Amino acid sequence: MKKINNIEMYFTQSMSSPVVQEFKNEFVRKSIHFLIAFVPAIAALNRDFAVFMLLSGIIFYIYLEGLRRSGIEVPFYSMITRTASRRRDKNRFVLGPLTLGAGALAALLFLPETPAKIAVYALAFGDGFASLVGRVFGRVRPAILFGKSLEGSLSCFFSVVIVSWYVCGDAKTALIAAAAATVFEAMPLEDYDNIVIPLAAGIAAKLCLGL
Repeated sequence: MKKINNIEMYFTQSMSSPVVQEFKNEFVRKSIHFLIAFVPAIAALNRDFAVFMLLSGIIFYIYLEGLRRSGIEVPFYSMITRTASRRRDKNRFVLGPLTLGAGALAALLFLPETPAKIAVYALAFGDGFASLVGRVFGRVRPAILFGKSLEGSLSCFFSVVIVSWYVCGDAKTALIAAAAATVFEAMPLEDYDNIVIPLAAGIAAKLCLGL
């Protein structure tokens, strides 16, 4: 019985360790990230509605974040924001969800349909898997990646290759779009990578496809 109690205590302490907690927070953040992948499907049905939805979501988020920053507890929202925020977000406006919506919105507004799809998928899956894989398996961190892991960067690259090839069916476009996304994902852009990554991948795809 004592051995069982020791195992339970070890498991409880492990699950509450800073490393595990940080991974859980990262998982919540990237789950929100992955949801942006539904935008191309909505845009395929009605592009104007997708733009309106993103713009409304951005405005509503700014309003809710303003309430939270003023000390007003908003049910569910405040809990999710606390869980998803990083250490650097402490006592600050949490920019991640705002730039996430802005990145997808910019892709819809400034890019043709196919490059816009690639852009949003690069944002959702390229950046999403880069962070998750980097947190769990990241060991090799060359200086050229500004502190990020080689494992995370490779996850970004191959994720974008797969989704880009799925969208356009062109291997050259998929490789170049993935390279562009990976280069900018590695840069120390903090939350602004949510805007830069999709635009880099989308513009690269647009140029390759001649659109």
